[in-house]
Amino acid sequence: MSLHIATPWLFSQPNQDPRSATGKTLNWGFIATGGIARTVAGDLAQLEDARLYAVSSRSQESADAFAAANAVTKAYGDDGDVPGYQRLLADETVDVVYVATPHAQHFEIVRDALNAGKHVLCEKSLTINGREAAELISLARERNLFLMEAVWSRFLPSIQRAFSIAASGELGDIKWVSADLGFPATYDPSARIWDPAAGGGALLDLTVYALLWPLGTLGFPQSVSAVGSLNDDGVDTQNALTLAYDDGAIAQLTSSLLAHGPRSANVAGTRGFLQTQGSINNPRELLVRTGWDEPRAERFETVGIGYTYELREVTRCIQQGLIESPVMPLNDSLNTMRLFDGVRSQLGVRYANDARV
Repeated sequence: MSLHIATPWLFSQPNQDPRSATGKTLNWGFIATGGIARTVAGDLAQLEDARLYAVSSRSQESADAFAAANAVTKAYGDDGDVPGYQRLLADETVDVVYVATPHAQHFEIVRDALNAGKHVLCEKSLTINGREAAELISLARERNLFLMEAVWSRFLPSIQRAFSIAASGELGDIKWVSADLGFPATYDPSARIWDPAAGGGALLDLTVYALLWPLGTLGFPQSVSAVGSLNDDGVDTQNALTLAYDDGAIAQLTSSLLAHGPRSANVAGTRGFLQTQGSINNPRELLVRTGWDEPRAERFETVGIGYTYELREVTRCIQQGLIESPVMPLNDSLNTMRLFDGVRSQLGVRYANDARV
């Protein structure tokens, strides 16, 4: 990979309340009813110009329960050979869909949504591999529809502020970045995170958050080296990546489903450093130190759980006729998936989707 983009992805209006309307109300459809869908639905309800209109699930009972809990108008379950999500996509009232299914299902569902004329917000990771991501991005551009990967942390005030500090020069030239995220996940072969057919493992679930920190301060690297461990199912239980840049900068990232970690990120430059307090995917405090001075603390609160910020961005972009977000551009998602393809090759991780023709 030959990209080194030191410009971070920053909001043009960083202090805007994400609840405030930016245009006409959009009707949302949620595809899947799991934990992440329930959490995001709570934050979507805070937007003045967003309406959770429809939900789909394989089970009509599950769709009905989600609809009742979230005041959703339409609930679609599977009907014979017609999947619930296809029934939702056929609903002309739906403007934009949020895809909250396991990774391995993203490609097919997002493809069908775009072909049905719907704008799409898709949970990370966007796809299983770079080939799938490239196909979806090409289709979205061809059909002039909005598509974005839901890397919610990129939009948080604390992370936007950290990237802004790094870009300002206050820390000098950034020379190294570190980030870790881990927790001991109880092994359950039926759980999505342990299921190789679903794209389970630390890489697609956790490393995307650690990767945010070097990407937002150094850009994409020139080379990546990876080591890790796999279980008997071929799922990566933990991994460690080293990213190298032509100017000598390096980044070191660790993700684990085996052990607790500090869940901290550090951005170090020739004049100072910043360090996160709280998990790297939603830090509530930044410690910033210049030279040998005492560090200053900057503290942050979020609106809702924190998904409101990415939901505002999607809503604003669609209202303004954009087909991708300048804060979360599609090429970043594509290059991330290609970077992960390289990591998987080094780790020996294979997914069923890789064999798709």
